[in-house]
Amino acid sequence: MDLHADFSQRVVVHSDKVEWRASPMPGVDRRMLDRIGGEVARATTIVRYAPNSRFSEHTHTGGEEFIVLDGVFSDEHGDFPAGSYVRNPPTSAHSPHSDAGCTIFVKLWQFQPDDRTHVVVDMNKMEFIPDATRAGVGVMTLFHDDQETVRAEKWAAGTAVSMDLPDGGEFLVLEGSMTEGGDQLQQGSWLRLPCASTLNATAGPKGVRLWAKLRHIQHAKPPAP
Repeated sequence: MDLHADFSQRVVVHSDKVEWRASPMPGVDRRMLDRIGGEVARATTIVRYAPNSRFSEHTHTGGEEFIVLDGVFSDEHGDFPAGSYVRNPPTSAHSPHSDAGCTIFVKLWQFQPDDRTHVVVDMNKMEFIPDATRAGVGVMTLFHDDQETVRAEKWAAGTAVSMDLPDGGEFLVLEGSMTEGGDQLQQGSWLRLPCASTLNATAGPKGVRLWAKLRHIQHAKPPAP
């Protein structure tokens, strides 16, 4: 299936308004944000694991990137609490499960084929670094290479931010709120902007904390056959 598959368009999804859909594994449900392909897909998804649920062992042919939004996500490599950012590169494999239940924001098939860098970051243990060029903005870099930049940002209440995005960008509100392009984005809202666009946003009255992925939109394509 294709969902929000035209990457030349601005897209806003308020994920809390999206219906949960059952995955092939009992106890694991999904809210789809964008998708190109069938069960094997280039996909951006919110995934919910019920307590004591698990997913069968699988290999990440195109890589997997996720943030734990709540609960604790586990696999044979460890336990990842809310605030964890993980990159499982192409050819990696695991058998995920959750004892207490969890929700994750996950992106599949969005790595460079030769990327073998495994990343685990506990954002709870890192500090936001003040951005010298943007007053009221703190930045936490999570990953950077020649294709993309991934970071968390924290904006003080009422902070106005303008960001040129020659190669596009994607944003998930983790906490607080912001307005952009006439839309009010709350916790769980997801925004994707095309190449050659500009983010013009203002943090809400309690500020906003968000996840940002930049420079990757130009590389969007279906999974390799």
